[in-house]
Parts: sequence; structure tokens; C-alpha cells
Amino acid sequence: MSKKISLLLICLSCVLSAFSQKILSPDEFLGYQLGDQFTYHSRIVEYFKYIAKASKNVKLVQYGTTNEGRPLLTAFIASDENIGRLEEIRHNNLRLAGIEKTGADIANMPVIVWLSYNVHGNEPSSSEAAMQTLYDMVDPANTRTRPWLKNTVVVIDPCLNPDGRDRYVNFYNSIKGDKPDANPSAREHSEPWPGGRVNHYYFDLNRDWAWQTQKETQARVALYDSWLPQIHVDFHEQGSNSPYYFAPAAEPFHKDITPWQKEFQDIIGKNNAKYFNQNGWLYFTKQEFDLLYPSYGDTYPIYNGSIGMTYEQGGIGAGLAIVTRMGDTLKLSDRIAHHLSNSLSTIETGSAYAQKALDEFKKYFENSRTNPPGEYKTYVIKNDNPDKINALAKVLDLNGIQYGFGLKSDAAGYNYLTGKIEGFSIGQRDMVINAYQPKAVLLNVLLEPKTFLADSITYDITAWSLPYVYGLGAYGIAESIKPGTAGLNTVKATPATGAAYAYVCAWQSVEDARFLAALLKEKIKVRYTETPFEVGNRKFAPGSLIITKAGNGRADFNTLISHIAANYNRELVPLASGFVDKGPDLGSDHVKYIAPPKIMLMTGDGVSSEAMGEVWHFFEQQIGYPVTLVKYSDLNRIKLGDFDIIIFPDGRYGDFPMDKIQAWLRDGGKLIAMENAISQLADKKGFDIKKKEEKKNDKSGPKDQFDDRIYENRDREATRSSVPGAIYKLNMDNSHPLGFGFPKYYYAIKLSDDIYEPLSSEVGWNVGTVKKDNLVAGFVGQKSKEKIKDGMLLGVQRVGRGSVVYMVDDPLFRSFWENGKLLFSNAVFMTGQ
Repeated sequence: MSKKISLLLICLSCVLSAFSQKILSPDEFLGYQLGDQFTYHSRIVEYFKYIAKASKNVKLVQYGTTNEGRPLLTAFIASDENIGRLEEIRHNNLRLAGIEKTGADIANMPVIVWLSYNVHGNEPSSSEAAMQTLYDMVDPANTRTRPWLKNTVVVIDPCLNPDGRDRYVNFYNSIKGDKPDANPSAREHSEPWPGGRVNHYYFDLNRDWAWQTQKETQARVALYDSWLPQIHVDFHEQGSNSPYYFAPAAEPFHKDITPWQKEFQDIIGKNNAKYFNQNGWLYFTKQEFDLLYPSYGDTYPIYNGSIGMTYEQGGIGAGLAIVTRMGDTLKLSDRIAHHLSNSLSTIETGSAYAQKALDEFKKYFENSRTNPPGEYKTYVIKNDNPDKINALAKVLDLNGIQYGFGLKSDAAGYNYLTGKIEGFSIGQRDMVINAYQPKAVLLNVLLEPKTFLADSITYDITAWSLPYVYGLGAYGIAESIKPGTAGLNTVKATPATGAAYAYVCAWQSVEDARFLAALLKEKIKVRYTETPFEVGNRKFAPGSLIITKAGNGRADFNTLISHIAANYNRELVPLASGFVDKGPDLGSDHVKYIAPPKIMLMTGDGVSSEAMGEVWHFFEQQIGYPVTLVKYSDLNRIKLGDFDIIIFPDGRYGDFPMDKIQAWLRDGGKLIAMENAISQLADKKGFDIKKKEEKKNDKSGPKDQFDDRIYENRDREATRSSVPGAIYKLNMDNSHPLGFGFPKYYYAIKLSDDIYEPLSSEVGWNVGTVKKDNLVAGFVGQKSKEKIKDGMLLGVQRVGRGSVVYMVDDPLFRSFWENGKLLFSNAVFMTGQ
């Protein structure tokens, strides 16, 4: 009898033990099957927190928050043996990369597979799949996945863009019916402006990995770079009529991508295909999604030693169900299943090739440190502008790229400005970057003057070399030169002391615009000089800010100005008199008053949300100056006289209220028109802007000449009129307020072949122009190259007492085009005063 009781107790214990190990699936936890509805981000977070408590194999890390306060979470999944030593594994991995110096133990090292989901908020199926992937990896009963954790650490970031995701989910859940309407014409398949793709400030986070302009990216990449996984996958969706895409990627590949990185993409792709074949799911590889632009969720990991890949499920705008062109009904549950299959397949392949992946990872960084890629082994960035050097140093720091100062020497190298090999002197304050370092590949990709293109059909911009981005002189040197031991010059500007008649501050970077914005918010009256002047041994360039005691009659004037200058690290030069040695006196009409502008920014239907977001972010987050967002559809009811400046970002505007805008301009308003917004004004009465006409080739032959184009070459034929993003050198009239703070040239990122006829001298000024052969870097199709010459890209037109500023290309492009921020600040605060 006692034996039966003992046996019963043992069985009961086993049942209770099994019950205690039961972990709820997403369906059980949420109360509905995945795919039946979209899950709010807060519920995804709750499920990840639940799993972290329920499973001893999961560690949850909150690495940041979004602009709207939502948490950014990452789950680390490892075996019983590895979950308690994650920090040891992380440090050992950094030793493999040579970022930490002590010896690495590769024999006892798991491979790290990092899965990133839902960077575009309206591509939501992957976050749903992330929950199921997490469950499948920790479910004790899952005999398929458990063995993988013996040699693999899996990292799951369930949602890179929570603000965008919830914008989409809130939209969809608020308008769906009792059952999904699969008709593509139904309103549930058409998001309202701005859509859920972008983050709070309407930035595309998938193009921000290297630049790290957004707080979500800064937090995520800091965590990513503290681990440096061997495999990284970025999960996306594309148009709902497209089959699934996975690696291997399309050409062009950057030339620094290694044979192993290409080979392992192929291995992973074939394993993914195995499961898709078993289920009869359509897919494609080696098309459309290339590996060139360095700031994507696949390329940035690749240039940091990983096997970086993009996976794309058809489904944007599909809601819970949509009928495709083939007549099939694509359901959310299908999209989840496809992402889940590839999530698990990738982990499986990583586990199967763990040792090879680790060996190649170690080899990748050894080659970086001992045999870096690229033509140049040292880069010298001239310290032409301390603010811009500091801004560049910040981006290099964010990406773990090493640099130094304090070297004084003569050298010869490729001059980025002239495109020639020249002798030059390295100054002690110049930045010296030696390529022999762990991040050598990323360094070469970001700084090489011209990126080699194996194929002209690309998915994104083709030029981004940082010296041009920051407007700094630079040289590439074929020899290895080690930098000096001095660090970045962060010496605080010497505060002004004592009373002064006036203070002068240079105008040469966006940091000066931040200082100006702070002064204006404190109701300090500020002026600027249109022409240079001298006092004593100091020369002051056009644009220099002048803050006089006259007009600022407050007892704390000197203290307040010095305090604000110290906060923004601005050097103030005190002047004892308004009488100058050379140039106009401070009371001259060449010294202009900066009236604090009241600014309207166009938003809403017809406006490019990303272009508008760049301007919004610039004012709110970068210079801290107020801006009022107004829907374009409300423009007719707005009292324009309440605003001094209206900004029209890129967009396709309809029914432009010409008469109302013209009247406002004549009364002293300033209109800043950017990119395609200019086309709305071209050839309209009162605006002098005219598109440059293409010259017809009279030798083209008769109109009925036989057309011998080949259909299969149609994509390549289209590139002849393509400008996917190239760098042009503009001739700059830096005597005009729009050109203040610049040399006689400006490097612009050209995003189209739009170009305009020069403004007539009676009404305007051509501030930024292109002549022949102004292309510096990047791909431009032959037809577009012939078109982009002898025209105007930056101009200012007078209209009555007001003005129009024309900016044909985006000076705030993705907020990483640093040199354009001063240009835009000129348009706002200087031009047309």
C-alpha cells in the first residue's frame, strides 16, 4: 500500500512540475489568436515582461524610450548555462572584435543572432511574429528549438518603432468593421496622413542607423554596438501584391562586403527557402534590395562584421485581410506565419554554423585591424570649423570609430576639395583617423570620397562621404599615420567679463543658430552685419551676430548675455564702442535687425511627411525655436498676417492660394519653398522661378525613327534619368545672407534632376548655382547629368516688401546633412530681413 502511495505522490509531483513549467502562448496570454487583430504595443510589452518572469532563459532589457514615452525593449534568450553569464559573453564577443583588448575565448562562445522587428510602424505583422518567436524559443515542450540554445544567444527586439506602430494600429482598430473588408478599395487599406511608417517626428528609422539623429536609433545602436552580433535580421513588409523577399541580397554590394558575408547570406536563404518550399509559399531573392547605403538595418550590421539581412513580407496596407492582384486573400495570420518561419529558420542556421560564424567574425575584425580596406589608410579632417569638427566627432563616437588630434606634420594626399593628390600640412587641431582599427570597414564606407558602384540600379542614395556632409576640408592618405595623443578640443569659450557697448558672435554653424534662438526666446534684440568689419585686430565676417546694449535696456544685460553664451559655448567679443576701424559702424543700415520670426510649417495631405518632419525636428529638437504646424487644407482660413515665415517642405500641393500668398508676400512675408513645392510656383504670375528646359538634340533623326529599345533593359534604361542621391558642388554667393558662413562653395545632396533658370537681376539673386562638371560623387544618369548644369539651385526673389527663398534640394536631408543646417538657418533668420 505504501509503495502505491509513494508512486502516486511521484506522479502527482511530475504533473505539478509540468504544470508549473507551462508558459502561456501569445494566443493564451492575449485572449485571441495571433492574426485575429492587431496587438497594441503596450500588450506586446506586457507579454515580453510576462515571458521574462515565466522563463528562466530570458533576460529583458529596456534600452530606451520613444518620443512619446513608450518603452524600447529587447529580450535576450539563452540556455541555462549561458543566461547567467550574458555579460561575460558580451565582453568576450567584443574581445573577438578587438574592441576590448584582453584575450578572447572562442571555444566557449555562443553565436549571437539578433532579430529586429517593425522598424516601420505600418509594417506591423513582424511584431506579432516576434511574440510567437519568443514563445517558441522558450517553450519547454518545443523539442525543435531547445537544442539551438546550446550554442546560440538569441536577441529579439519586438518593435523598433512603437510610436509609428501604435499610430497605425490605432487607425486600423478604430475604423475596422466586425469583419475585415478584403476589398483593396476599402478605407481600412488607406491610412490617413502621415501614416504609421515613421516615428514621432516622421523620420524613417531604417535609414538612420549610422547617422543616429533620432533618440530611438541612438538608444538601439548603443545597445547593438555593445554586443556586435554575428547575425542580424531586419523584418519588414512591402506592397501587399509582392511575394516574400529574403537574402541573398541584390547587387550592388559594397566592395568591402566579404566573400563569407555573401556566402552565409546564401546559406541562410536556402534554409529559409526549404521551409517556404514545404509550405508552397512564394518568395524571391537577389532582387531590388541591395547592400550599399550604410544606414540600413542590413548594411549597418554588415559594415560592423555581421551577416546583415532584410526580410520583406508583402502586406503594407493589407490590414487583417486583402485580396491581391492574383485573386488570393492575404491574411495577417499568413504574414505572421511567414515571418515566424524565417525567424526560426535563421536561428536554426546560425546554430548549425555557429563555429564557422564565430571564426569568420574574429577574422573580419583581425583583417580590419591589420589590413584595412580602401585606398586610404589615414584620413585627415581639417579643423576649418570647430563646431563642425565637434559634430563629426560625435557621430564617429556614436559609431565607435577612433580618431585623434595633436599631430603636426607635412603630408601628401587626396584633396576632397580639388580631387587631386596634393601636399599639405597637418595642424595640431586637425582630426587624424587611422584606418588600422576594429571599425575600419565602417570608417572606409563613411569617409571614402567616392563609393564604387557595381550596378547603377540602386535602392537609395549613392553618396554620403562625411567630409562633404559636414562641409570640412579633408585628405585621404595612402600611408598609415598615427594620430597624436591629444583628444577633442572641448575647451569652454572664455566668458565675456565687464560691461560692453555690444557683443559680437561669429555665425558659422548651426550651434550659432541655437544661440540666436535662445537669445530671441529671452526677448534679446539681435542684429547681424551684412558686410565685414574690423575692430582692433579682430575681423568679423558677414552674418556675425551683434548684440547691443542699446535697445536691450535691462539691468542684467551683461550677465544674461554672458550666461546664455556660456550655456551654448559661444565666444563673445565685447566691443567698447559702436565706432569700428574698418567697415560699417554698428548703427549703419548695413547692420540689420533680426525680428523674432513667427513661423508656420505646412503639414497634412500633399506634404511629404518625412520632409516636413525634418523641419519640425530641426526647430524643436535641434535649435529649440517655436514653430506652428498648420494643415495645408486649412491655409485658406488662416490669417497669414499672424506669421512672418511660411515653410513649404517637399510635397505635391494642389489648389495653391496664389492671390492670398502674393498679398501676404507683398506685405513683408517670407516664403521658403523646398524641393517639389517650388514646382507649384514655377511659371506662375508674381514668381520669377522657371524650370530649366531640356535642350532638344536636333540630330536625333526623324520622328518616325525606329525605336530599338529592349524591354528587358527597361529598368536600366530608366536610370539614364535617375538621380538616386549624389553630391554636387554649388558655386555660392557668400556675400548674400543665404550664403553667410560658407566659403564660395557648398556641397549639396542632389535628389532629383530638378534645376531652374537663373532668376532675373531685377527681382532676385542666384545664390547657389551649378556650372558644368559640378558632380562630386554618386551616380547620376546620363540624361540627368546633361540637364544639371548652368542653372540655379538656391535663390531668393523679392516680392514687394517680402521674399521667396527657393531651395531646390533638401538642406536638412534625413537630418544628417550637417552643412545644410546652417544654410536653412540663413533662410529662416537672415534672408529677407
